[in-house]
Amino acid sequence: MADTPFIARGFHSRRAPAAPGRLPPGQYETRDFPVLSAGPTPRTPLAKWDFTIRGVDGGKSVRWSWDEFNALPHETPKVDIHCVTKWSKFDTTWEGISVDTLLSAAQAVGIESAPYVMAFSDGGYTTNLPTADVTGGKAWVVFGYDRAPLPPEHGGPARLLVPHLYFWKSAKWVRGLQLLPNDQPGFWEQLGYHDRGDPWREQRYQGDP
Repeated sequence: MADTPFIARGFHSRRAPAAPGRLPPGQYETRDFPVLSAGPTPRTPLAKWDFTIRGVDGGKSVRWSWDEFNALPHETPKVDIHCVTKWSKFDTTWEGISVDTLLSAAQAVGIESAPYVMAFSDGGYTTNLPTADVTGGKAWVVFGYDRAPLPPEHGGPARLLVPHLYFWKSAKWVRGLQLLPNDQPGFWEQLGYHDRGDPWREQRYQGDP
């Protein structure tokens, strides 16, 4: 599941001075990478791992095995990340596949675009996002972190990375995207978290502006 406030293993926060204009309101910088999850860590063998984009209303779908997925063009984003529990980590480095690349491949096989997506993961976790928030170079499905394979506790073998939103939107252990004609709440959104989660607007909970 995505990062949440409920379970924290190895959380040794070191608060650092805020970087002017870089730290969203209500956040503090940490040099650590806290491990926060709402349940046990899935461990899917790579031979059984795949990634699927599902069309609207049970339409067409496209699927990649681990090897097929890794054959797609790689990108190495360097980004700041922000957790709803108020820590931020600067200059994190990742390796993965742009969501733009994945959706373009889906359209090439006849899957029409949609205004919303639902990310789904091993363990049953889901989170909803406007398509505009995962396209235009804003999001990736990543399998590497800091020049090494992404560890299971941080969402490996692959997680969604949407760094401009709170980190629960960057679903751990992601296995696919469901295209949606209308917005639908995911796991934490059904429990009162904000539908979008913009850290610069402090959109933590339903009712926040």
